[in-house]
Amino acid sequence: MTAPTRSRSIAAPLGVAAAAVGGSVLLHVRDPRTSTYLPCPFHAVTGLWCPGCGATRALGDLTRGDIAAAASSNVVVVVLALVAVGVWGLWFRSRWTGRSLRRPRVDRPTVIVLITVLAAFTVVRNTPWGSALAPT
Repeated sequence: MTAPTRSRSIAAPLGVAAAAVGGSVLLHVRDPRTSTYLPCPFHAVTGLWCPGCGATRALGDLTRGDIAAAASSNVVVVVLALVAVGVWGLWFRSRWTGRSLRRPRVDRPTVIVLITVLAAFTVVRNTPWGSALAPT
């Protein structure tokens, strides 16, 4: 069995990048603030903001370079987008250099902290004193 060529090894990261660019172009051309996208079913039923409410608007704002507006729509999505770009860069570099990517081990305390942070974010953005975290 032969070693994969560089172009074959970077095909997956480039495919993911192409899909992300396609989605970004769609959000840039068809602004989520003025177009109708699928509404959040949780918000439609309860009237409360879920942790993902405002994510489409935040990503649309990021395509325009408006980080402040993106953060006002959903600050968690802005942070996750930055993390995703960083992880993608590490993945691409590992494929480009032929080195294996060491995957971090996610243990139970980490999962509990992440769930707690998302739950607290959800509760706070639905209170009058945390309304700054609600989507705009």
